[in-house]
Amino acid sequence: MAFVKDMLRMWAHSWKRFISIAMITLLGVAVLTGIYAGCRDAFRSTDRFFDAQGLHDVQVLSTAGLSNGDIAALRKVNGVAKVQAERSQEVTFDLDGRKSATMQEIGTNGIDQPYLQEGRMPKKAGEIAVTRKFIRDSGKRIGSRLTVTPESASSDTSDTNDTNGADGTNETNGTDEAPSFPTKLTIVGVVLDPQNLSNPDGYSAMTSFRSTAATDYTFFAPSDGVTGTLYTSATLLVKGAAAESTFDESYENTVKQVTDRIDGTVKTDRQKARRQELLDAGNKKIVDARAEADKKFADAQSQIDANRQQFNQQVDQIVSMQAGAAAAGAAANGANAGAVAAAGATTPQLDETTRETMRETIIAASPELTQAKQQLDQAQSQLNEQKASTEQTLKTKENELKTSIPQVRWYVQDRQSLGGFSALKSDLDSIQSLGNAFPIVFLLVAVMMSLTAMARMVEEDRSLIGTYVGLGYGRLAVASRYLLFALLACLIGGGLGLIAGFLGIPAFLLVVLQGMYVMPGLRLEYDWLYGSLGIALFVVGVLAATIYACVQEMRMTPAALMRPKAPRAGSRILLERIRPVWNRMGFLGKVTARNIFRFKSRLIMTVGGVAGCTALIVCGLAINDTVADLGIKQYRDIYQYDLMVVSDDSDASAMRTKVASDGRVTSSLDVRIESGDLTVAGSGDGDSGKAGSSGSESIQLVAVPEKHLSDLGEMVTLQPVSSGMLGTSGVGKTGSLKLDDDGVIVAQSAASALGVKAGSKVRLTNGDGVQATAKVSAVNRNLIGSDVYVSETYYAKLFDSKDAKNTKNSKSSEDSEALTWNAMLAKLSGSDTSQTDYAESLEEDSSVMKAVSCAHMADSFKFDLMGAVVALIVALAGGLALVVLFTLANTNVSERVREMATLKVLGFFDREVHHYVNREMMILTVMGVILGLPLGRLVGGMLTMALNMPSLYFEVEVKPLSYVIAAVATMAFALLVQLFVNPVLDRIDPISSLKSVE
Repeated sequence: MAFVKDMLRMWAHSWKRFISIAMITLLGVAVLTGIYAGCRDAFRSTDRFFDAQGLHDVQVLSTAGLSNGDIAALRKVNGVAKVQAERSQEVTFDLDGRKSATMQEIGTNGIDQPYLQEGRMPKKAGEIAVTRKFIRDSGKRIGSRLTVTPESASSDTSDTNDTNGADGTNETNGTDEAPSFPTKLTIVGVVLDPQNLSNPDGYSAMTSFRSTAATDYTFFAPSDGVTGTLYTSATLLVKGAAAESTFDESYENTVKQVTDRIDGTVKTDRQKARRQELLDAGNKKIVDARAEADKKFADAQSQIDANRQQFNQQVDQIVSMQAGAAAAGAAANGANAGAVAAAGATTPQLDETTRETMRETIIAASPELTQAKQQLDQAQSQLNEQKASTEQTLKTKENELKTSIPQVRWYVQDRQSLGGFSALKSDLDSIQSLGNAFPIVFLLVAVMMSLTAMARMVEEDRSLIGTYVGLGYGRLAVASRYLLFALLACLIGGGLGLIAGFLGIPAFLLVVLQGMYVMPGLRLEYDWLYGSLGIALFVVGVLAATIYACVQEMRMTPAALMRPKAPRAGSRILLERIRPVWNRMGFLGKVTARNIFRFKSRLIMTVGGVAGCTALIVCGLAINDTVADLGIKQYRDIYQYDLMVVSDDSDASAMRTKVASDGRVTSSLDVRIESGDLTVAGSGDGDSGKAGSSGSESIQLVAVPEKHLSDLGEMVTLQPVSSGMLGTSGVGKTGSLKLDDDGVIVAQSAASALGVKAGSKVRLTNGDGVQATAKVSAVNRNLIGSDVYVSETYYAKLFDSKDAKNTKNSKSSEDSEALTWNAMLAKLSGSDTSQTDYAESLEEDSSVMKAVSCAHMADSFKFDLMGAVVALIVALAGGLALVVLFTLANTNVSERVREMATLKVLGFFDREVHHYVNREMMILTVMGVILGLPLGRLVGGMLTMALNMPSLYFEVEVKPLSYVIAAVATMAFALLVQLFVNPVLDRIDPISSLKSVE
């Protein structure tokens, strides 16, 4: 019992050490679990939401649309739980100018169901549900009416679908129709699209680095009122996928098995079958057209023949009358009455030659008959020409049918191809990578501080330990006094750390995340396994340090332990050998130098602890500086143009005329901008058709006219880059990069995320969904957005193949108007404010789809999620620095109580004692800061390299002010600690402290 009481008394006396260990553990466990828990809660809530709304696991698209036969084939694939055929249509409407939207049919099989936020779901034809983004932009509300106009090429299918006849069972009847939706609409509900969780009212509404050039909304409509037997896509749910977390590798493996089966079995067969359906439908169309033409020609020929017969009868009647009159005259001249009677009773018989001569004479003598004959002959001639022309046209169509109908291509995509899904996953993964890195530093500092504190604690009880061992107490029992002390401090600190880690930090992160994404059903959850392992990790580290400290002392005999520890032998330090410096130092300066460098363990612990904390602060500020400069570097340095204007293809000419007439443009470059995807091409066939299998990135495909390739460098700074170490990249000379016809130039932000470099093969998807394998000629410095630059000639080579001739924008390579230049990059005159105002005014024009001012983007760009995490990291690092300095300072004082007492006996005033002790701590702190500043830059570079986020490349930047802030903050913490240490020095009693321990 006395042993226990003494142990508790010892614990109470060492309350400062207890608090230090508990605080370090609290901070470490909070960092270890907090960021992880916040990301995990977001992952889980999003996964539950996706499962509840039936977000598709696989989506199948086709260049020729999907038929019922395609849907039936997909249902037979092993591993497919559900298949839903989907119909959609592109429409336009007037909303401060021409805007576009996608009319999406709400599926009836439970897949991709929109989440109702307000109102009710549409049930009748003409009713729609819209997203909150549309409500915010349009100012409309539930009950408002809207009229839309279908786009001429709104279907995702090819032009040949207008003549196909597939009914889905390999029987062609020519009745397939593209989807069509009602045009007079009424808003009855506001919904959240599960494919896009971006929050239109939060931070994402103010950051447009991930948005495409086109304005787009989605309107959800019921099946009632939707016509058309051709489907734009098919969405699938995979068996067993819902049981896995959509963000885990196990889910990806489960889905990949099904996509591989589709690629390996169904895809090839259905592509051939669908093309044959199109060929059969085309042939049937030609056969029907020939039969209909033959019938019309036969009817026309019958009419001409009837008219000619009537004409001949009329002429023959006149011939007969003239022949009879001639015969009567001849008989009268013969004066034979009998002959006259005979002649009057019988029409004279004429031979064919005479009759034909009389016919021609009669027709020539009558203008009416002449005109009638000419009309009949002309009608016959025209009919013959029409027959020949029609037959020639039909034969030409028969010959051209196979070449005009391209090979059908299927594209099998998983959730990674969804921009909203990949953006959320990348954001959370990047933040989680920070959460995985920083706790390592906290753990190392915790072990170092625990070793320092517990070693001093054991050393202070050296004689007591010898006494207990001499009295027969086992070494384990004696060591348990310190092990239980450290364990209790770790458990209390860890318990508080779990509260902060699973409640405080996640709540803070989720508030920021909810400003970027809408995550219904979000709740905080506790992970017993991870939380327990988090505490166990720090318990093991601290106990290991405590055991090491105990073993170092208890391996001696009791007699040796009960004697005071011999003072460290005197030795020279390196500074003493530098005589010019040493001889000029004062007495206290020499003492301070000896104290710092002779006690190497204290030197290493103090400098290492301070350096680690300073490095964390610099690292956090480095990430903040990097993010803060992204907008300036991109929109002021890389983008040389001031304005980007995008229009619909049909309005491209009007848009250019409008901009030119305003007189604000000093120079411009017409380009074509399309929203597409870039996928790392596999080692096999580049046309595998599976997006996202090796990594995918949403891109802005920029085609440049062949005659103006050299002008691109005046609008965009072209600098080749190569990957470097520690967040750096090798940047080539400005202007040394040229766009040519041998490959595409890929933005650094996309290349870094996908591991693409010059010479790589990538798969590009253009705005029409056509894929092609392209060569990367160079990687261009780019920080925000994922631009891919391609020349007009190379674009035609990639997408004007036989697989792409049916798309709305692709033409023959021989066509001089293969591309419509739907965008303009322009330099403007005037101030930044006037340029921003001009861009806003352009968006109100009906011919302009999107107008972006670089000046506005540079000023408004911000990344709140990363800023929030950086603020959290800096705050925790500052707290750790304060605890470390407090622990080291108290340990330093406890080790030197007799020394301080001696100084007081020698006549030192309290202020002089303060200066004597604090000067050493300040020097060690300065040394730690000097070491921690470059270390922070090093760690910051490594962490930013790990942050591969969609459409962002973090070019590490640390401003001089950040170094100053980190150094000043650490020094300020050191001065703050002095306020706690000075009273301890004042309370040292020289008499009791100098008593002999023997």
